[in-house]
Amino acid sequence: MPGKLYIVGTPIGNLEDITLRALRILKEVDVIAAEDTRHTVKLLNHFELKKHLLAYHQHNEQSGSEKLLELLAEGKDIALVSDAGMPVISDPGSVIVSRCNEAGIPVEVVPGPNAGLCALVLSGIDARAFTFMGFLGKQNKEIRGGIEKIAASENTVILYETPHRLVKTLEAMVQVIPDRKMSISREITKKYEETRMGTVQEHLDWYSENPPKGEFVLVIEGGDGLPSDSQDLTALSLDEHMAHYEDQGMGEKEAMKQVARDRGVSKRDIYNLIKR
Repeated sequence: MPGKLYIVGTPIGNLEDITLRALRILKEVDVIAAEDTRHTVKLLNHFELKKHLLAYHQHNEQSGSEKLLELLAEGKDIALVSDAGMPVISDPGSVIVSRCNEAGIPVEVVPGPNAGLCALVLSGIDARAFTFMGFLGKQNKEIRGGIEKIAASENTVILYETPHRLVKTLEAMVQVIPDRKMSISREITKKYEETRMGTVQEHLDWYSENPPKGEFVLVIEGGDGLPSDSQDLTALSLDEHMAHYEDQGMGEKEAMKQVARDRGVSKRDIYNLIKR
């Protein structure tokens, strides 16, 4: 009979946030798969738990999953933990969960804190519908593409950002949605927890003068969807639509991408129509 994989949430800062169930599972399992064993051993030591730890992180997620599957097949119970919060959410874990589902190995979640949801609650921004985007990425193209999605979204959007990239992200956002309402929370559940409200421009002004410290969660209010002029542009011919963006300084590829987004079709469709 195979063992069971437990997805265990752990505190995101305040150790008092760990649940009684999480402590019981961590005590009972045979193995704990940890994103960073050095970090997890501190958590275990705090609660006087001693367990066999295996490293399971983004750099060994494929090979690590094979090892965990072998142990599960032998009947071992395994707890998967990240450095903080819920595994899988912007952290490793989706591979092993998927493999367990395919193999018929039971998977059970042990809920715990999540920084994104905590920041959403702290923001006071409409939480009835929201989109979690995690980290936008490091490259300018990734950041620009993510911000375009945020600008077009009618839902509240949740982002994670690091202190050394926060200002760069805000500078990119202010070019598109400078007046959009948003909150920025940092160090949630920790001693210096803070949530600031304002527009994107106001946040940029603040953090340009006050160097960011800690881990950040951004909660951006949803907009009205695509700008009204985008709706009007779809009435133009394809050549006129392309010219609209090229006149703004966009290259052909970038213009095609924007036209495709306006019209709700793929970039390849636009390319084929233009080049035929």
